[in-house]
Amino acid sequence: MTQFFAWLGASSIALVAELGRIALLFWETLLWTFRPPYRLRLFFRQMEFIGVYSLFVVVLTSLFTGMVLALQTYYAFRLFSAESLVGATVALSMTRELGPVITALMVAGRAGSAIAAEIGTMRVTEQVDALEVMAVNPVQYLAVPRIIAGLVMLPLLTAISDFVGMVGGYLVGVRMLGINGGIFMNKVYELVELSDIYNGLVKAAVFGVILTLVGCYKGFMTHGGAEGVGRSTTDSVVLSSILILSSDYVLTALMM
Repeated sequence: MTQFFAWLGASSIALVAELGRIALLFWETLLWTFRPPYRLRLFFRQMEFIGVYSLFVVVLTSLFTGMVLALQTYYAFRLFSAESLVGATVALSMTRELGPVITALMVAGRAGSAIAAEIGTMRVTEQVDALEVMAVNPVQYLAVPRIIAGLVMLPLLTAISDFVGMVGGYLVGVRMLGINGGIFMNKVYELVELSDIYNGLVKAAVFGVILTLVGCYKGFMTHGGAEGVGRSTTDSVVLSSILILSSDYVLTALMM
């Protein structure tokens, strides 16, 4: 029992210390964001990498999420003769929760891990040290373009995810299950408000900062050669997913 509490205390201290280091990196990133030189080419390159290259996996997962959500809610609502609410349920679920969360988790797995691996490789091969020798701040050169790109691109990907998820719900609900298309869309217009969409986009922006920030942090903290790069990549995805889901609860509680 004593060893368990010792392990628990050490793990808690390590977690708090790591979150503190992440917060310090975020603060340093904010400071360097508004200082010249402004590396727009790096920023647009990261927008393409984080946003455009993640589009296919986001569309695919959102489509099937909307489809399975419509399928599940139809058979549940049919017990209460409330099949007309399937469309609104799919739309509200996608815009409020599933759109931003699933998009963030997919991008964290694809782009966040790649960010950690790329910066981690630069760390273990001393390329980060070379930047410092050349009087180039590594945070401004490596972290700022990625974090700003995540902040910009995640809401755009989430908007696409919301739309594709509702299309998937429409295809299953109307084309496959026989719900009246007019009633399906009317309930969406009636029950979904702009605030639902805005809140989801705000969440997506926060998630974009989180996954890119964690990826950069894990990359900068990499040590131990190729094995360390693999460990940092894995830790980046795990920590990003945990922070995305936990911050989702906090943001939902504040917005509701």
